[in-house]
Formats: sequence, C-alpha cells, structure tokens
Amino acid sequence: MAEDSSVKAVGWARSLPISSGVKTARDWTRGHLAALGWAETAPDLVDSVLLTVSELVTNAHVHARSSAQLILTWDQACLHVTVHDASPRLPEQRDPDTGALGGRGLILVDALADTVEVHRCPYGKDVTACFQPPSPSAAG
Repeated sequence: MAEDSSVKAVGWARSLPISSGVKTARDWTRGHLAALGWAETAPDLVDSVLLTVSELVTNAHVHARSSAQLILTWDQACLHVTVHDASPRLPEQRDPDTGALGGRGLILVDALADTVEVHRCPYGKDVTACFQPPSPSAAG
C-alpha cells in the first residue's frame, strides 16, 4: 500500500489592531492550543508559545506601529506562529543593559522556539517561530 505523502495542516488567522491589546492575542492562541490538546499534553510548551505571541504582537504594535496579523499553522510536525506587521524594517536583536526594562524580546523568542525566521514581504514583514511538541515517548 502506498503511503499518503500529502501534507495535512490546519491554520487559523486573526487580525489584531493596536487597540485590541496583546491579551486578546494570547487568549485567542490559548484556545487553539487547547483544541490541539496541548494544554494537557505540553503545558510548558503552551507557556512558551503564549510568551512568544505576546512578544511578537507587542513588537508589531510598538516598534512597527502597526496592526498585527497573527497566523497559527499546525502541520503535524511543528506549530508555526507567524506575526505580520506593516513595517519593512527587520527586527534587531539588542544587547540590553542590565537595568533596561525592554530589549530582550527577540532573545527570549529565540530561546523558546525551535526555529525563528524573519522575511520581508511586499507589505511589511513576517516573523515566524516554530514549536515542535515533545514526542509521545518523551512525555511518558
């Protein structure tokens, strides 16, 4: 019997105007992660995804001064968390001094996600973080 090589994926998208706040993005994402069963099977990973969503949406609102489009794509191997904003300026990782209140977001996202990619688009940029759930044998 031939193996089915078609890609099976599911995705969700949400536009987040600056006025909507980051909590809306986290709550929306939390609901989709619960639907995937991750709240029970990978609660630490859920926390990492939610923190990443907070950082990326905040960056879109604060640094790009733009609405954010949040896209979640689950392809059975990786949850791709993409935030699009209207600024073509790519994010810059800063080396914050000890007393700085900000400047650690991208460092944090890079530490939490399995991979992080940034791409310019015709109308801004996309920042995508990939999260691979633990294997079922690792959870037991």
